[in-house]
Amino acid sequence: MTKLALTTTAVLLLWVGLAAEPPTFERLTTSAIHTTITAPSTAINDPVAPPAPDYAQIVQRYCVVCHNDAMLTGQLTLQGFDPARAEQKPEIAEKVIRKLTAGMMPPPGMPRPAGDTLLQLRKEIETRVDRAWASNPNPGHRTFQRLNRPEYESAIRDLLGLEVSAGDYLPLDTKSANFDNIADVQMPSAMALEGYLRAADHISRLAVGDPHATATSVTYAVPKTASQMVRAEGAPLGTRGGVSAIHNFVADGEYVFEVMLHPGPTGFLFGLTADMEQLEVSLDGERVAVLDIDRWMSEEDPDGLRLKTKPIHVRAGPHRVAAAFIKKFEGLVDDLITPIDHTLADSQIGDGYGVTTLPHLRDLAIVGPSVVTGVSETPSRRRIFSCRPLAPTEEQACAREIIGRLAAQAYRRPLSDEDVTALMAFYDVGAEQGFESGIRMALQAIVASPHFIFRIEEAPSNADAGKAYRIADLDLASRLSFFLWGTPPDDELIDLARRSKLQNERTLEQQVRRMLADSRSDALASRFAGQWLRLQDLEKVHPDALSYPYYDRNLAIAMERETELFFTHLVREDRPVLELLTADYTFINDRLARHYGISGVAGSDFQRVTYPDDTRRGLLGHASVLTLTSHADRTSPVLRGKWVMEVLLGTPPPPPPPNVPTLDQTEGSKDGRFLTTRERMELHRRNPICSSCHQFMDPIGLALDNFEVTGAWRIKENGMPLDTRGQLYDGTPVTNPKDLREALLRKPDALMRNFAANMLAYSLGRRVEYFDMPAVRKIVRDAAGSDYRLSAFIVGVAKSTPFHMAKAEAVAADAGDAR
Repeated sequence: MTKLALTTTAVLLLWVGLAAEPPTFERLTTSAIHTTITAPSTAINDPVAPPAPDYAQIVQRYCVVCHNDAMLTGQLTLQGFDPARAEQKPEIAEKVIRKLTAGMMPPPGMPRPAGDTLLQLRKEIETRVDRAWASNPNPGHRTFQRLNRPEYESAIRDLLGLEVSAGDYLPLDTKSANFDNIADVQMPSAMALEGYLRAADHISRLAVGDPHATATSVTYAVPKTASQMVRAEGAPLGTRGGVSAIHNFVADGEYVFEVMLHPGPTGFLFGLTADMEQLEVSLDGERVAVLDIDRWMSEEDPDGLRLKTKPIHVRAGPHRVAAAFIKKFEGLVDDLITPIDHTLADSQIGDGYGVTTLPHLRDLAIVGPSVVTGVSETPSRRRIFSCRPLAPTEEQACAREIIGRLAAQAYRRPLSDEDVTALMAFYDVGAEQGFESGIRMALQAIVASPHFIFRIEEAPSNADAGKAYRIADLDLASRLSFFLWGTPPDDELIDLARRSKLQNERTLEQQVRRMLADSRSDALASRFAGQWLRLQDLEKVHPDALSYPYYDRNLAIAMERETELFFTHLVREDRPVLELLTADYTFINDRLARHYGISGVAGSDFQRVTYPDDTRRGLLGHASVLTLTSHADRTSPVLRGKWVMEVLLGTPPPPPPPNVPTLDQTEGSKDGRFLTTRERMELHRRNPICSSCHQFMDPIGLALDNFEVTGAWRIKENGMPLDTRGQLYDGTPVTNPKDLREALLRKPDALMRNFAANMLAYSLGRRVEYFDMPAVRKIVRDAAGSDYRLSAFIVGVAKSTPFHMAKAEAVAADAGDAR
């Protein structure tokens, strides 16, 4: 074949390809076309691999138009970024990978390269960054981690068998990257240190007991929106409403139990059934007092709306105390007293309250002890006093044994001689008042010690500054235990760590699976999943009482419990992570079943049910998620879209620019009626500055707009049929939850990597940085072989380089050596 014939044939082939798939032509550079046309004749019959795309040209053409030094869109410039040398700029590379994985770049309305070019670009960048990381991993570093509130409570429970509320002593934990255990925002403030010291004093007193205790008062409040028909958890059968709590009695003695009732708008007792009501006070399920309620009780009375028992003798230690109404009737009754401006019952009870026919308990106060008779044996004392000196000469040896055992457990490591000597000095001071006073003083020092409060991971003495090293086995044991259980390590983990067995991958995986089978792994749902999914935000939303009159505290608790039980099930049954979106089942009680319109569920216990249709599958149908992403009086497609982008995809939108009006300020009417949420959003998006971000969030949220504020299904808003049609940023049309679910499932890499990254951050107690992403991708790749099951992610995190290693910090040069 002549050169002319070859050239004609090649051009024809190119034009045929262009007609069939025009975008593929754009991937060929001018030099590549020239080479194809003038190639030797043998090239026509031999299979030749297509030329590699010029990724630098792709970035230049499709990305730099916005991400340049002048515009700095998203605070990112890609001028000078070459995918072929991505490992030289890994931080920028990871930003590009994240956006490409979620399919968010180029943004809607901008040109995109043809076919799978963006996928190949992402893989090219990932390959180079991951290869460089494998040869020189950066595991990151944190010096210490402070026990936060939940961890402190669990550590005290494990050590002393005491249930305490850390919120009584410690300030709120600061959240960062979704979690409350991130080390770099846990700096020990003066307020926090003072709280730990107060807690140590009080807890040591409760644990050992105090025969010299004087009377104090502890109050347990009842939320106003708590149902008075549903029995409080732990209260005796045959009661309803009220409050139930574990109270630690510091000594044997007499205690008085006082209850306060809510007043009505006129100052008299709230509730029309008061004449027939009685309150039962019980200890460990046994009735100790019955209080009669007088419907004419008033705030103006000497005792107001407070009732109290006679002094009751109680032995020291933890006891469940309950104050609840004796149940005397069945059937439905309105028992909400949510504050609102007007009700249908205005003529009867006045403005400012909702409808109720029942008295409402406001709080329970426990006052005492008086007439102290001593300190009985308690679960805490049995844990503490493993020996008893029979003579003064035996006290030192017994104290050393007790203190050494407790401190070793509290410090999560074997003790040194210096540790024991320091603690015995505290014992000696307290022992001047007696043996038990000495033990109490030493115990106070133990739970106030930095070795208990902080998880300090020291680098080995031979670690080179800036280089990676393996953390000690004992530190690894603590990482593993706080990750999976939210508690200090147990004896088995400590024993393996002391024998340097925990770094062995097979042993480590066996321990992970042992710990997952333990009920303490429920902490993965309440601690990890609860914070990742932001369930705590549910407490911040108070749906409007006029529009949603049957939303109460009990329903909110049921919503949160549903999501926690769902995640616990995924862990227990080792289900695929994608079931977070696809599950056709959930766990509900009768209260939540009525809210969802699901029949056949009775009782307050939660049970697994299968959804009758596909509208509410997975997390996107959970009322907890739908309510926490709403406003009090309306749904918020913006908040729901933002939640999906941040929580599920890990691609948060940029913060709104200053001086941009909120959606609530975009008001108006149409045809004499209030605008729907969609209509207000369309007006809001007319501002180009707003539209640039809302085009990502709004279609996601609108697809969920059939769920009203509290997550119930609806088809109209303000009397108008809902219009939930939209188009995702990648062009996918979505109209309902099913469409959105399917669209998200087409981005499994984004979902799985974000899940793994959040789990890694929670396990490490530090934010995941750009240099951690190769480890995240490895976790996901390994989990793919196990159908992305939960255990594969958990094992992958536990085996990951950041989990086992740390980077030695560079020591600053001494100022005197500076020249």
